[in-house]
Amino acid sequence: MNLSLIAYEILVILVFFLGGVIGFYIRRYISESKIGGAEKEAQKIKELASQEAELKSKEIISKAREEAVKIKNDVDRELKNRKVEIQKLETRLLQREESIEKKIEAVDKRERAIFQKEEEIRKMREALARQYEKHKQELLRIANLSEEEARRELFNKLEDELKVDLSKKIKEYEDRLIEIEKQKAQEIIATAVQRSAVDFVSESTITVVPLPNDEVKGRIIGREGRNIRTFESLTETELIIDDTPEAVVISSFDPIRREVAKLTLEKLIVDGRIHPSRIEELYEKAKEEMEEKILEEGEKAISELNLGDMPKELIKLVGKLKFRTSFGQNVLQHSLEVSNLAGIIASELHMNYQISRRAGLLHDIGKAIDKETEGPHALIGADILRKFGENEEIIHAVASHHYDVPLEKPLDYIIQASDAISASRPGVRNESIEQYIKRIEELEKIATSFDGVEKAYALQAGREVRVFVKPDSIDDAVLPKLAFDIAKKIENEIVYPGQIKVLVVRESKAFGYAK
Repeated sequence: MNLSLIAYEILVILVFFLGGVIGFYIRRYISESKIGGAEKEAQKIKELASQEAELKSKEIISKAREEAVKIKNDVDRELKNRKVEIQKLETRLLQREESIEKKIEAVDKRERAIFQKEEEIRKMREALARQYEKHKQELLRIANLSEEEARRELFNKLEDELKVDLSKKIKEYEDRLIEIEKQKAQEIIATAVQRSAVDFVSESTITVVPLPNDEVKGRIIGREGRNIRTFESLTETELIIDDTPEAVVISSFDPIRREVAKLTLEKLIVDGRIHPSRIEELYEKAKEEMEEKILEEGEKAISELNLGDMPKELIKLVGKLKFRTSFGQNVLQHSLEVSNLAGIIASELHMNYQISRRAGLLHDIGKAIDKETEGPHALIGADILRKFGENEEIIHAVASHHYDVPLEKPLDYIIQASDAISASRPGVRNESIEQYIKRIEELEKIATSFDGVEKAYALQAGREVRVFVKPDSIDDAVLPKLAFDIAKKIENEIVYPGQIKVLVVRESKAFGYAK
């Protein structure tokens, strides 16, 4: 019984304890629920308050911005108005300044003009005073002169006054005369060129000889080449025998040798007996015929120009020009053309017609032997003519036509001009511009290849090379050796007509400064 009561009491206590615990947790749950609801309500209230505050703040900010924009617009408008007023004031000030400056400048000009006028008036007064004194003295002097002396004095004054006018007139007439002379010179040259039409030939270094058949080629060569060796040795030419049908080629830079070789070969072909001894025999005959042909060509040229008597040896030299070419132009044809041109120009200038034509024909006579003699062909020609007792005026014209000696007499200028006209006609000379430029460049390149050479220029269409050396690198004693070396290198490396003059120049310069 007691145990049951105790158990019951314990059970009651446990029930109360459990009920208290459960009640605690239920109460706690209810409290937490209420707190959570209150917090949510508070959060909602807070959010509503925040939204309301944000709306009010935005409204306030918007109003503030509108007010600020309004104030800014008012300020900008005020500033703009002020700026316009300031600009107007500045414009008025600038206009006033310009007006004042113009007035000041006008005043300065007026002052300068007044000063100049005053100076001019002062000078005029002084000049008038001097003139007055001069006339006074002159009147005093004239009062003591006789009638003859007064007349002479008057004439002297008139002469002095007329001298100025006369000088002006002379200058005007000189200018007119120069213009007329220039026009007349052009007419003379045009007339000379129109009335002189001479053919020209192209330079060639080969001659083709036709054969009756190709069997002759073997006979020309001969056993073991004896015939061709003999032929080439005698004629000093090269005989080219190739696959060209019924033809052989003779090659040589000397036109006379080439012509003699051609005559010899033609005679051998006609004769049919081709062997060394016969070649020698016919070669001698061909040489004799060539001499006769040269003389015949010379006589023909002199007869054509009607130049009268001339030494036989000189006639032969003229004939040799038929077989000499320069830049593709036959020298005899060129000489005939120069002779005709010189005669026409001399006639127009009322000078000696025959002497001018004679000088024109002989102006290049030095080219007949220039390959055998050292020196420019113009000076060689002058020496030849001097040897044959030619007219001294002609000799000087020949020597000077390439400026080897100065031009002095009218005939010198006529021959030089005629030579230039003949040589410069289009198509006369067959050296192309490219070849000419290349030769000039090669000359300058060779000259500048030596140590100590600063620069070099080819002058007179490649007839002269002027070399400038560095004065601190090369001494005067070395200049002749340098000129010789350059000339030798040009001889070895370039093919050119005539001769080329090498002039080496050394210049020393000193400077001083005054401080």
